[in-house]
Amino acid sequence: MFCPFCQKKDSRVLESRLTGENAVRRRRECEACGKRFTTYERVEVMQMLVVKRSGSREPYSREKLQAGVNRACAKTAVTAEQIDDLVDQVENELLAMGKREVAASTLGELALNFLSELNDVAYVRFASVYRQFRSVEDFVSELSTLKDAQVDTPPAATIYSGKDGD
Repeated sequence: MFCPFCQKKDSRVLESRLTGENAVRRRRECEACGKRFTTYERVEVMQMLVVKRSGSREPYSREKLQAGVNRACAKTAVTAEQIDDLVDQVENELLAMGKREVAASTLGELALNFLSELNDVAYVRFASVYRQFRSVEDFVSELSTLKDAQVDTPPAATIYSGKDGD
């Protein structure tokens, strides 16, 4: 592992621990300059191709999925850790499918499913790009669907409001 400070290759691992799923966090110290840095190692099991709407294929990119989710979650209460967890969940679902190719639509729907549980604003933002909303009516329709789904499941804050003698 190259030191980001002096570019020397020799470093020693001070601490290793699992972070979420599919990753190891390592705290390292450069033996040349003595500075410490952190690396994240992820098993590269995603040798999957994404089939685009046009029929073209491109290698699956965790970074591309994460960037899209980051844009959708901008200026919301969603944390970077929650975004990482969401991307991990999507990847785990993809791995469970056991396919070498996955449709971009499947990838988008998985991300939307997890976003719907995380943050409504991020969900609508992601849906507007992924589903290519072209009009206000597209937004209204999606918001109506989201609202109908919430009527079936009251938010936890309502259930545990503490108004019943707590």
